[in-house]
Amino acid sequence: MNIRFYNINLHIMLTDSGDALLWGYDNGFEMPGDKLRKLLFAWHEPSCYGTLLELQQAGELTVTVLPSKMVLLFFSELNVMEIVEWEGGEPAVKAWLHAAPNIYRAAKARRYVPSYRAFRCGKLEWTWDAEADELKEVDWDALKGIDASGGELSGLRAAFSAAVSALHYADDLSKAELRSEYPALFEQAPASAALTEEEWLALLGWRPDTAPFRPALQLLEPDEEHYDWRLRLVLQDKSEGSALVPIRLMADGQAYGIWVSDWGPYIGERSQGWAARLREALPYALNGDELFSQPISDEDAWRFLSTDSRQLLSEGWNVMLPGWWEAASKRRPRLRARVSENAGGEAQSSLFGLNALVDFDWRIAIGNMDLNEEEFAELLSRKERLIRFRGEWVYLDPALLKQIQRLMSSTNPEEGLSLQDVLQLHLLSEQEVDTSSSKRNASKADEPSEDDEERVQLEIELNAHLLALIRQLEKPSQLVELPVPEGLRAELRSYQREGFTWLSFLRRFGLGACLADDMGLGKTVQFITYLLYHKPVSDSPALLICPTSVLGNWQKELARFAPELEVMLHYGKGRLSGEALKEALKQIDVVITSYTTALSDQETLQDIVWSSLCLDEAQNIKNAQNKQSIAVRSFQAKHRVALTGTPIENRLSELWSIYDFLNPGYLGNQRGFQHRFSGPIEKHQDEEKTAQLRRLVKPFMLRRKKKDPAIQLDLPDKQEMKVYINLTPEQGALYEQTVKELMERVRNLEGMERKGAILGALTQLKQLCNHPVLLTKEAGLAVEVLQSAVAREAFISRSAKLERLIAMVGELRDEGDSCLIFTQYVGMGRILTDILQAERGEPVLYLNGSTSKAGRDNMIETFQAEGGTGPGIFVLSLKAGGVGLNLTAANHVFHFDRWWNPAVENQATDRAYRIGQKRNVQVHKFISFGTLEEKIDDMLESKMSLSENVISTSESWITEFTNEELHELFALR
Repeated sequence: MNIRFYNINLHIMLTDSGDALLWGYDNGFEMPGDKLRKLLFAWHEPSCYGTLLELQQAGELTVTVLPSKMVLLFFSELNVMEIVEWEGGEPAVKAWLHAAPNIYRAAKARRYVPSYRAFRCGKLEWTWDAEADELKEVDWDALKGIDASGGELSGLRAAFSAAVSALHYADDLSKAELRSEYPALFEQAPASAALTEEEWLALLGWRPDTAPFRPALQLLEPDEEHYDWRLRLVLQDKSEGSALVPIRLMADGQAYGIWVSDWGPYIGERSQGWAARLREALPYALNGDELFSQPISDEDAWRFLSTDSRQLLSEGWNVMLPGWWEAASKRRPRLRARVSENAGGEAQSSLFGLNALVDFDWRIAIGNMDLNEEEFAELLSRKERLIRFRGEWVYLDPALLKQIQRLMSSTNPEEGLSLQDVLQLHLLSEQEVDTSSSKRNASKADEPSEDDEERVQLEIELNAHLLALIRQLEKPSQLVELPVPEGLRAELRSYQREGFTWLSFLRRFGLGACLADDMGLGKTVQFITYLLYHKPVSDSPALLICPTSVLGNWQKELARFAPELEVMLHYGKGRLSGEALKEALKQIDVVITSYTTALSDQETLQDIVWSSLCLDEAQNIKNAQNKQSIAVRSFQAKHRVALTGTPIENRLSELWSIYDFLNPGYLGNQRGFQHRFSGPIEKHQDEEKTAQLRRLVKPFMLRRKKKDPAIQLDLPDKQEMKVYINLTPEQGALYEQTVKELMERVRNLEGMERKGAILGALTQLKQLCNHPVLLTKEAGLAVEVLQSAVAREAFISRSAKLERLIAMVGELRDEGDSCLIFTQYVGMGRILTDILQAERGEPVLYLNGSTSKAGRDNMIETFQAEGGTGPGIFVLSLKAGGVGLNLTAANHVFHFDRWWNPAVENQATDRAYRIGQKRNVQVHKFISFGTLEEKIDDMLESKMSLSENVISTSESWITEFTNEELHELFALR
């Protein structure tokens, strides 16, 4: 086999971009491009053995293009087929083949520097370090023959830069490290060569600056000798920082002065660059042929301080400014409304409600200076940015001054600020109150903001009266407790006295109050104490609006705790209106009505100015747009109070609705509240907005939780309360019908038949108090009812007991508490289980007599799961679940219907209140108001004409009543 050998005369040309163009001749004839490519790159893996290389036509020649990143690597390790031999070739090619390995070794050894020329053109490129040992034998002149740029060697530099990038900065991590270590490489370059290459490399930190000095621009402020601002160029001795050598600098770069002889070469090398950059950056500094020979104007001094000095600093210049400038530049003028000394004092009776006006005057603080409105106007009239005032230089930013003027013009001191404005400005301020001077520390306000539109805010300077008021609003525990009124039939706990005092304190200033204690902490008795204390203050009574289901409960509690209060129930068909109502109110202290009635009688009730207006279960107005909420907010009152354990159930708009009732306009309109708070907090969990809203809300809300240490210590181990609930109209009608039918039957019955009829009617009436479907024998809850919120609500609304239970269970579950619910009736137990499960969206356990032992044990184990991970609601039949169980995971017990044997109820309660229970237990006994449930409860309490032993055995004693006694017992009041 004959092997052909090739004698190639190789030609190389480096383009400006660093690519190598290759072509050759074989025995005097041009070698085809494709053939040359195959021969030269047969062993070159990076180019996929030449297949990735492009062929281009250059005139009559076909050339192979080797990309710049491969050029140095290929020629430093030239590996070609053995059948290729080299002819003499051109001297430049021979020099290249000899130099390429050395240049590549320099790149690998990191003997390179960033290119200053490329940097000034906005590019990042690399060039070789001329001092590198690897490059000492390179014949640079000979290499000019293969470089398209000739003497510039830009093609070779581009190939070298590409090799450095491929070797050291090919991945994102290494690029990120470079950016982190040398950030100035990636900043915008100056338009002209202000620095020499060595200065620039020293500025980057790439190389040490060997000059014995550093140049600096110094701004001199006017003094007793010089009445103008002056700039000068100085050289600062590196070995003695305080030694400054002023020099004169001509526009052409010549420098004059007296300096150490060793400095001369450096100054000569660099001064031309200094002059070029300073002429461009500071045109006002050039006067004729010399820089800095004349003073500069106030306007130019301000421009240098605020703008030009920063730009020069970013380019590596040292700038020396007056010592006061750093502090002055960070200070922003602060506009304060200083409240007059008597505002909020005892003598100012007009301070009543958030709309009360407060007298003030303007104060403008700049640095340590406090200016009144006239002094500030005098400063503005001078129309200067840098002003010497009271011996101190003041920097006046025009943008900030315009904002101050806008704020001042928007509020007229002659009209005053509203108490609402005063409170909000104080509460939203991030500054601490200086208790010694009643002024706020403004250090944080001195920090500038990048957004001019938000840099100036109106601040408030409180007087001693208002400062004390706000301190008391923020810390109700520090209020001086009021004496408990003598007519109160209750022993208030310490936190309850605090709550009653707090309500009265806010009443004094006409400020609405939201009492938001946890369920079971006695919001009712606190408000009743408040009503009793303020009974003599007005001719008009208080109006209490509550859910229909608790109307009877309020009647009972008022009669129990404050029997001297005259109470009127404004509810039902026989309620008064017009002049008859107004006449009757003259003898009344408290009017109770329902939300539904309040809407129906809106026109009647809104004509009266109530002494106080209280909303119980205030979350009923959480939807601000419904008619019921609009009606309630239209009522007039000297003081407004909201009672709720859940001020926010789902959305912040509910909180806005309650506060707009308490203090109209305090949180702005609904749309503004949504934009300012609801959106940022609910969608983005904005911590700053959350903190702002918390500060605004806190003074008007008193919320104590059962878990608070002070509250826990002050509560008994077990707290029992009766919850009185009205029947719905449907329940009332069915109740009366059942009693009527019973009375007609018993007249004609005797003996066992009579007893049976009475016990049957007794069961019917008790079931009816729970829910009408237990009496009407309607089919069980259909799936569509449970799945439809509207249908479910309609079903629930048929029973006031069920409605109240769902509300209370929802509140305690939101607090993380658990409960047991006892009922005598299996059908009611299933209803409670299904409804609560659908309403809460959580599992509900149900245990009754038909539950197997295994199922029973599993339910108990699940409910008692450690860490509170089990279900939080357990429904039990009274007989099946009333004894033998340990259910200490619950701290609430509900008796949905009453058993005539108190011991049986107590045994059921003790499922939760027993050894192992670590929390206070609250027992809620539901009683239908005006029914036999209430009458039997009264008899149990007073033991009227009945032996405790008789009552505790069974219900059979009722069958011994006469017809008249039966009617008295059963009749609906």
